[in-house]
Amino acid sequence: MKQNGILAIMRKELARFFSDKRMVVSILLPGVLIYVMYSFMGQAMGSLYGVEEDYVPTVQVVQLPDSVVGLVETGGGLNLLEVDASAVAEAQSAVTDQTLDLLAVFPEDFDRAVAAYTPAGGQPAPNVELYYNAASTASQSAYMLLTSLLDGYEAQLANKFDINAGDKIYDLATEEDTAGTYFASLMPLLLMIFLYSGCVAVAPESIAGEKERGTIATMLITPIRRGDIAIGKILALALIALLSGASSAIGTVLALPKLMGAASDGLSANIYGVQDYLLLAAVILSTVVLLVTLISILSAFAKTVKEAQAYVMPLMILVMVLGVTAMFGGGAKTELWYYLIPLYNSVQCMVGVFSFSTVMAGVATALAANVIYTILGIFVLARMFNSEKIVFSR
Repeated sequence: MKQNGILAIMRKELARFFSDKRMVVSILLPGVLIYVMYSFMGQAMGSLYGVEEDYVPTVQVVQLPDSVVGLVETGGGLNLLEVDASAVAEAQSAVTDQTLDLLAVFPEDFDRAVAAYTPAGGQPAPNVELYYNAASTASQSAYMLLTSLLDGYEAQLANKFDINAGDKIYDLATEEDTAGTYFASLMPLLLMIFLYSGCVAVAPESIAGEKERGTIATMLITPIRRGDIAIGKILALALIALLSGASSAIGTVLALPKLMGAASDGLSANIYGVQDYLLLAAVILSTVVLLVTLISILSAFAKTVKEAQAYVMPLMILVMVLGVTAMFGGGAKTELWYYLIPLYNSVQCMVGVFSFSTVMAGVATALAANVIYTILGIFVLARMFNSEKIVFSR
C-alpha cells in the first residue's frame, strides 16, 4: 500500500510537470542555450584568430633571398613583394596602421651568410626581422605562417640563423590596437549580459509581480492614463537597471586587465576619450530602455513572476548570441541597415566605440531606431493594460 502511494504521488507530479509546456521548455532551454552559445563562440573564435580561406596575406620583403622564394612557393599562402631597404620605415608604419600584413627584413646576401655561418665561430647568427601587428588577425596569420616556414628551413640547416633576435620591438601594434582588440571582442557581450540581467531583475517583478499580488488592478482604476503608467514603469525600471548594469560594467573594465593576465600588459581603458564614453553611455541608455520595454511586454502576458521569467528566457538567449557576434572581429559594420536591427545595432555601436571604428551615421541610426522601437513598445504595453483579459489573467 505504501509503495502504491509513492507511485501515485510520482505519477501525479510527473503528469503535472509534463502537461505544463512551460515546465518542459524550462528543462530544454539550458541545453539549447549551451548548444547555440558554444556554436556561435566557436565560429567567433575562428573569425577572431583566423582569416578567410581565400585570403592571402601580403608580405613586403627587403633583400628577398632565393631560398625563401622557394619556401613560399612550396608552402604557399603568402604574397611576397620585394621592396628596397629605404622603404623599411614606410612599411613599418603600414604594418602599424594595418594596411600591410607583414614586413620581413633579411640580412644582405642571406643565403651566402647562412652557408658560411658556423655556430662554433662565436659570431651572432644571421637574423631575420619580422615586423607584425598582433592586433591584426591577418598580420598574425602572416607572421605565424612565415615563421613556421623559416623554422622548418632552419631545422634543416642546424640552427644557421635566428628570427627576431635581440631587443628590438617587432610587434608594431599600438596601445590602442591592443586594447581595442580585447575590449571590442569581450565588452559588448559582457555589457549586453549585464544590462539584460539588470533589466530582468526588476521588470518581471514590477509587471507580473503586481498581477500576481492583484495590486495592478488598483493602479489601473486610478485617473492616470494607461500610457502614462506604462511610461512611468518603463522609465523607473530602466533607471534601476541602468544603475545595476553600470556598476557591473565599471567593475568589469577595472578587472579586465587582471583577468587577461600577462597577455594584457598595459591594457587600460584610459585610451578612450570623453566622446567615446558619451557615445557608449547613449547607446547603453537606449538599449536599457528598449530591453526593459521588451521584458515588460513579455511579463504582461505572464500570470506570475516565475512564469514571466520563463517567457523572457528566449530573449536572454537572443541577447547572448548577439553579444557573441562581437567576437567575430573586423570592427563595426559600415552598412546602415545593420543599425536598424534591434539589440544587434547596440552591439555594433559598442564594437565601433571599443575598436575605434565608430560609424557615426550608424550610431545615430541605432539611437533613433531604439527610440522608435521603445515608443512602439510603450504603445503596445499601454494597449495590453487596457485589456482586461491580459490584466486580470491570474
